[in-house]
Amino acid sequence: MQTPVTILILAAGLGTRMKSRRVKVLHQAGGRPLIEHVVETACQVASAEDVFVVVGCQAEQVEAAVAGYGVRAISQAQQGGTGHAVMVCREELAARPGLLVVLYGDCPLLTAATVRELIALQAGSTTAATVITTTLEDPSGYGRVLRDESGHIRAIVEQKAATPEELAVREINSGIYCFRSELLWAHLDELRPDNPAREYYLTDLVAIFRRAGFLVQPYHLSDPTEVLGINTRVELAQVDRLFRERKVRELMLGGVTIEKPETVIVDAQASVGADTVIEPGAQLRGRTRVGQDCRIGAGAILRDSQLGDGVEIGPYTVIQDSRIDRGARVGPYSRLRMGAHVAEGAQVGNFVEVKKSRLGRGSKSLHLAYLGDAEIGEDVNIGAGTITCNYDGQRKHPTRIGDRAFVGSNATLVAPLEIGEGSYIAAGSTVTEAVPPDALALGRARQVNKQGWAKKKGQR
Repeated sequence: MQTPVTILILAAGLGTRMKSRRVKVLHQAGGRPLIEHVVETACQVASAEDVFVVVGCQAEQVEAAVAGYGVRAISQAQQGGTGHAVMVCREELAARPGLLVVLYGDCPLLTAATVRELIALQAGSTTAATVITTTLEDPSGYGRVLRDESGHIRAIVEQKAATPEELAVREINSGIYCFRSELLWAHLDELRPDNPAREYYLTDLVAIFRRAGFLVQPYHLSDPTEVLGINTRVELAQVDRLFRERKVRELMLGGVTIEKPETVIVDAQASVGADTVIEPGAQLRGRTRVGQDCRIGAGAILRDSQLGDGVEIGPYTVIQDSRIDRGARVGPYSRLRMGAHVAEGAQVGNFVEVKKSRLGRGSKSLHLAYLGDAEIGEDVNIGAGTITCNYDGQRKHPTRIGDRAFVGSNATLVAPLEIGEGSYIAAGSTVTEAVPPDALALGRARQVNKQGWAKKKGQR
C-alpha cells in the first residue's frame, strides 16, 4: 500500500529582513505570492486535505492567498522557531499515520518532482527522517551538514557554533524534512530552546534521533536553486529572475519563439500556444492565455486576458481583463480593460481605448478613440477622434451601434444612445438622440464663410 503523506508548510513569520509591513510569504515572485507557489507544489504531491499551512502574522491574508486550493490552516499565535511551529500542530496531525513532510512558505522554487523523490527515499528506508541538502560555493549563513562514516547525517551545526573545520564543509541544510510521523511525535517534545534566540529548532532532532538509536539520511540536490529561501528583497529578485528563466525556457521548448528572452516577463500561470512570437520587453501577467500563431509586440503588457489563435498585438499595447478573438489585431499603443471584447477579425488601432465594450466581428477603430460601455456590431467603422460619452457625472450609460454603421471622425456619441444598422454619423457630429437604421445623422453647426475677413484683419 502507498504510504500516507501529510505536508506541513511553515508560513507564520513576518520576515523582518524584508523591511516590509507585509508578511514575507505574501511577497511575489514569478507573478504569484511565495506561499501560493509552495501550496501548489504540495497539492501536486498530496491531496489538499493532507496539506496544512501554519499561519501567524497576517494570518487572514495568508489564508486568503491560498483559499482556492482547499488546504487547511493551523494557527501559531506566537512564533518560537521551526520546532515550535510543528509543536502547535500536534493536536491536528499527531494521529495521522505515515510520513510528514515539512516545507517552507518562503522557498518557492522547490519542484513537485523533488518532493516526490524526498518522500520515496524516506518511504524506502528505515531512517527516522530524510533531510534535503545541497552544496554551495559560499555556504555562509547556513547550517553545515556533518556526515558519519556510512554517509548518514550525524549533526547539523549552525554557523555561529561551528568550528573552523566544520565551517569548511560546503554541504548545507535546506531545512526541508520528511519524517516518520510516529517517531517525530514521540521525540518532538525533547527539543529545548538552548540557544541565544530561545527558540525550538527542528535541526536538533538529528541528535535526538541518533541518541534514541535512529538514523537520519540526506537527500542531496545537485541544483541548489531549488532550495533557495528568501529573506531580503535582493533574494526575492534573484528568485523572481529564476522563475522567469524557467518559464520562458518552458515556453520556448513548447514551440514559442521569444526574441531576447532575458527581457520578457511571463508569469507562472500564463500559457502561450505554439508558433506564437513574443517580441522583446513584452509581459504576460496573471492568468493570460495566448493562442497559437499569435504575435505579441515589443513592450506590450497583457494581464489576465485571453487571446485566440492568430491574434496580433502591436508594440506597447496594454490589455487587462479582456478577450480578443481569432485573427483580431490590436495596437500599437492601444489600451483594453475591464472586460473589453474584440471579436474575430476586428481591429483596434493606435491610441484607442476600449473599456467594458464589445467590438463586433470585422469592425474597426483604428485611430484616437474612446469606446466605453459600448456594444458595437459587425463591420462597423469608428472614425478617428470618436468618443462615447458614457458618464453623466453620476452614472455610466451604454451606447449601442448596429451592424455596418459608419461613425465619422471626431463624432461625440452622448449615451444612452442607439445607432441603427447601416446608418451614417457625419464627421464632427455631436449625437444625443437615437439614429434610425440606414439614416444619416448630422449634429453640428452650419459652416459660415465670411469673404475677405482675414485680409481685412491683416490690414488692421
